[in-house]
This record gives sequence, structure tokens and C-alpha cells, in this order.
Amino acid sequence: MHPRPLAVRLLAAALLLAPAGARACACGCGVFTVGTSSLFPGTTGGDTTLFLELDLLDQSRNWSGASSAPAARDPDRDIRTRFYTLGAQHMFDRDWGVMVEVPAWQRHFLTADAGAPTAFDHGALGDVRLLGMYTGISPDLSTGLLYGLKLPTGDWTYRGFDRDTEIGTGTTDLLLGAYQQLELGAAGDWSAFGQAMLDLPLDARQGYRPGEELDAAAGVYHAGWRLARGVALVPVLQALVSWRLHDTGAAADFANSGYRRILAAPGLELDWDRVRLYADLELPVYQFVYGDQLVAPWQAKFTVSYRF
Repeated sequence: MHPRPLAVRLLAAALLLAPAGARACACGCGVFTVGTSSLFPGTTGGDTTLFLELDLLDQSRNWSGASSAPAARDPDRDIRTRFYTLGAQHMFDRDWGVMVEVPAWQRHFLTADAGAPTAFDHGALGDVRLLGMYTGISPDLSTGLLYGLKLPTGDWTYRGFDRDTEIGTGTTDLLLGAYQQLELGAAGDWSAFGQAMLDLPLDARQGYRPGEELDAAAGVYHAGWRLARGVALVPVLQALVSWRLHDTGAAADFANSGYRRILAAPGLELDWDRVRLYADLELPVYQFVYGDQLVAPWQAKFTVSYRF
């Protein structure tokens, strides 16, 4: 295979999210954990990669079922979040590796639940993710398994936020995933990849248990255009899928939680020796939510990584 772009090597990262008496939604940021939000290994093993990721999400439209709904049905008006993730991956050899991701979120929440519009702003550490990787299934490391935990390190007690809007869930979650890469056509100029990540909460915290979530990505990418010696521009096209079940517990909003959605994510990556810069725009193609929830008309991802 020709060198794999960051959009294929970066593959598993943050987790979920709404305020008092509100019906916002668990934001769907779990989809950032697939495709470009975690690391596929290289082709030889024994390397280390550091990366920094910025994800943007602005939930400003009320949605019910598979279509838009009147804003008056939901007291929440806007949930705008910046997700910053610092991560590192190390491959001990061609078969085994580890990854750690440390997120920090900055969230603005606007609601009219008490009558007059009220805004809350909060920034805090998110839920840290620890992952192991097994890549010994195929000789070229094109197949891999991911397994690990999401830890309850994020703040889940901020006043004004409901439990599904808090930066942390307060729960420990089991993470299970897999990925596959393959070449397309005899020339080898095009390649494809697929990845899925399952998030299974193992416990509840003070009456709240987030819904189980499955996030998946499938994409194709070209070998790229050589701009200069050691510099290439690589186009990437992905389809992202999320399916989350209802939150449960006395502190959960069961009726207004859970969703299914599909997004198209065109992106570009600039490869410059050991440095990779990646950006994409993620647009909803289909989305279904239970009850009334806020959804985003678009979301975006930016990643920079360095491999040594």
C-alpha cells in the first residue's frame, strides 16, 4: 500500500454530551472518535505519533424524528462546543500498541427554560480515553482491533447543565473497535478504509447512564498530488454513521435522547515529511432523533500530527 494519510491513521478519540430542565441532546460528538479522530499505525510498527485535534460543533436547530421542528417546542436554543484533544500513540512492535487521548471542552449553552434566555459557559477537562491496539492480524497492519476504557475524568456537576450536556458523563465506558484498509484497483492509486467503535457504559452515576453508542466511518482516498519534494496533498471522502440509544436513569431525559444519523465528510490532508495536517467538513445527510433535540447543520475537524 502507498503511505496512509492521517485521515486513515487517525482513528478513535473523545465522547458524549444538554442543561437544567432542558431537552438538548447528547451532542453526537462520538462520531469524532472514528475516521480521523484516532490513529491507524504505520506499515512497520515501532513508531510514536503525537497529535492535536480541534472539533467544532454548533447545535442550533431543533429537530424531531427525521425533520426540523418548531423552536418553541424546545426551550434550548444553542449548544456551541469546541473540543480540543491532545493524544499520543505508541506501537511497541508490529502487533501491539497503545493510545491515550486527553480532551478539553469549551461549551456555550443558551436556553429559555426559565422564561428569559439564559446563557451558561463552561470549560473543563473531558473524559480521558485509554486504548490498546492489536495489529498482528495481517502482515501489512491493514487490519486492527481496538479496546479500552473511557474514564470518568470529565466534569459532570456544572450548575445549569443537564447530565446529557455535561462535559463528562461520570461513567466508565468499555470501548471496542476494529478497522480495515484495502487498495482499490490494479494501479493502487485509490485506497479505502472502514472503522467502527462501540461505546458501552459499564455503570451509572447519580441516576444517569448514557446510552450505548456505535460510531462508524467508511472512506476512500487518493494517493495524492505531489506539490514538492516530500509534500503531498491528499483528498479524502468519508461517510460517518452514528447510532445512540436512549439515556436511562432518574437524572436522564429518556424521551428526548437517542438518535441515528449519517454524515458526508469531504476532507483534505497535507503531508509534509513527518508532519500531517488534516481538515474536513461534516454535513448531515440523514438524521433521526427521539423527542425534540438540537442538531448541528454542520461540524468540522482539524488535526495536526507528528510521527517519529
